[in-house]
Amino acid sequence: MTDPSLAYLLGRAGLAEDRVRLLVSERRADDPAPDDPFRGLYVSDETVDRLLDGTPAGALDYDSSERAATESAADEAEAAGERIRLRDLARASGLTDLDVELLIIALLPDLDTRFERLYGYLNDDVTRRRASVGLALALAGESAMSAAARGRLEPSRPLVSHGLVLVEDQDRPFLTRGLRVPDRVVAHLLGDDVPDPSLTGLLDEIPAYEVPLAGRLARALTAGVRLVHLREKVSGTGAAIAVAALARAGRSHLVLDLGRLVSGHEVTSMLAVGLREALLRDAGLVAGPVEVLAEQAPEAIHLLARADVPVLLVGAATWDPQWSANSPLLVDAPVLGGRDRLALWERELGPHDPALDPGSLAVHLALGPAQVRKAVRAAEAAARLGDGPVSAEDLRRGVRAQNAAGLERLARRIEPEVAWDDLVLAPPVRRGLEELAARARHRDTVLTDWRMRRGGGRGHGVTALFAGDSGTGKTMSAEVIAADLRLDLYTVNLATVVDKYIGETEKNLERIFAEAGGVNAVLFFDEADAIFGKRSDVRDAHDRYANIESAYLLQRLETFDGLAVLATNLRANIDEAFTRRLDAIVDFPAPTPELRRSLWSRCLTPPLPVADDIDLDFLANSFELAGGNIRSASTTAAYLAAAAGTPVTMLQVIAAVEQEYRKLGRLVLEREFGHYYPLVR
Repeated sequence: MTDPSLAYLLGRAGLAEDRVRLLVSERRADDPAPDDPFRGLYVSDETVDRLLDGTPAGALDYDSSERAATESAADEAEAAGERIRLRDLARASGLTDLDVELLIIALLPDLDTRFERLYGYLNDDVTRRRASVGLALALAGESAMSAAARGRLEPSRPLVSHGLVLVEDQDRPFLTRGLRVPDRVVAHLLGDDVPDPSLTGLLDEIPAYEVPLAGRLARALTAGVRLVHLREKVSGTGAAIAVAALARAGRSHLVLDLGRLVSGHEVTSMLAVGLREALLRDAGLVAGPVEVLAEQAPEAIHLLARADVPVLLVGAATWDPQWSANSPLLVDAPVLGGRDRLALWERELGPHDPALDPGSLAVHLALGPAQVRKAVRAAEAAARLGDGPVSAEDLRRGVRAQNAAGLERLARRIEPEVAWDDLVLAPPVRRGLEELAARARHRDTVLTDWRMRRGGGRGHGVTALFAGDSGTGKTMSAEVIAADLRLDLYTVNLATVVDKYIGETEKNLERIFAEAGGVNAVLFFDEADAIFGKRSDVRDAHDRYANIESAYLLQRLETFDGLAVLATNLRANIDEAFTRRLDAIVDFPAPTPELRRSLWSRCLTPPLPVADDIDLDFLANSFELAGGNIRSASTTAAYLAAAAGTPVTMLQVIAAVEQEYRKLGRLVLEREFGHYYPLVR
């Protein structure tokens, strides 16, 4: 059975063919040299005389009875629920009957190669194998002198503005300019729904996110709203709500990820193709982040704002009235709470192992609906490396795959390899760290669902200070918390932050905070007193600008939505205004003898070969070393043993401790080394 849509298209093409035949007959009857083999390659004297003596051609008459039969068949098909693509496109684009005729006439060479040569004959130029403007008007039964008919092919009219017909050869006179229908339009009319190849790198598939806002947006779209700006805090949330709203409004969707635009691309032309694709599909266009367009091609926003299809722009930035003369409907996407994220993860993890509890694995992660789906898909791919189902580790890999790579240019990424059992800390310190991890895990429930932080414009981030001497476990503790939350640890390199030029340090920090806001990770500032130091009295310009830097950091910490840990050896140097804004402060004291014994025991353990003469009690009670120094001494002893080809003995441990003492600038005293003092080199 013939597709009614294709049958209608071919029927209209057949009517256009009849007019081509009629015009060919008229031209042949008036042709002074029909047998000239060089016809169309030159202009003879006879042709010039004929052109000078002739008058402009009138409208071409044709029988409309066949047209009525074609339209009647299409009416019956639509009444039966069939889709007629040419009619749908005409309605969606606002095409007139003349527009449709011109579209079909321009389309004929793409449907049947015979029309290339026929158009070459009618153009009196064998090299011009498409309909010219003048030829198209003649075949449509319109006079070339009709301003209204000519105007249908102007850039502001639907045929050209929607990219359905391209008017080429702009350097030629208007009537001899060629008309071409883009391949994508031809394919659509023939029944192909594969999107334009130029959009392949920008298209994204976003799952619908059903919230009450989607219903309100759907009502606005149904009422005629054509431009919406959705401001979001979590990437992908606004786009998912936009998709749900379009579905409720009875439209399909086309999602463009503007973040994939490469600098140098013809952004405006690519977005014009996107708008045409949405028109062909009778879809709404969802595009974001809109701030990318504002930076790369502001004029493209004007194009989107004037579109005849619903355009829903998404981004984290506030709408700038300078972006467009058309004011959009401004909407804020809701912030996802703990219950919202739990529902998202349960939906995506539905068919997987019930032991994967999203409440403990991933519900605290700042991911939007699309990112959650992509994280699960990435976890499924990681699980294929083995034979088992998706595991918690696979899920962590999937989440990490959603992190933007921009932060790695500003900080060093550490993939955590330690856990709570690897920490040797006093019970109060351990409790403080566990409370910090719990705060980070349940912040959405407390701050969003229970609304415990209202007003002030404060972010939903968690900021902590680790204070203690070098080697007491601050960095390792940050790594353990990152591992517990299934996050990466990013250590900020102060060399990439501090700049001698005024204002540059703040810019570097802003880049770090901005990138970290879109990454699920723990941001670790070591030696934080270098940039979070106390403000001082203003005695000169240097003090003034140093205080401005500190004031900026105070404000930026309040709006930060991530997890940041500041570490310092000198807590007294941290400004009190910073400590007031911190969510947690954990002091790391020097380890007691009991803790030092545990540290020595953990460091001198298999697979490291250890001799029987290791005196752990003596090492713990005699040498007041921090955990980092104990680990360093143990590593040195291991190297000495490897060089000697023996297990680690007390001789090598004592030698390693002596080296550690000298690094610390401490005296090697007999009263500390006791009866092992003779072993000191």
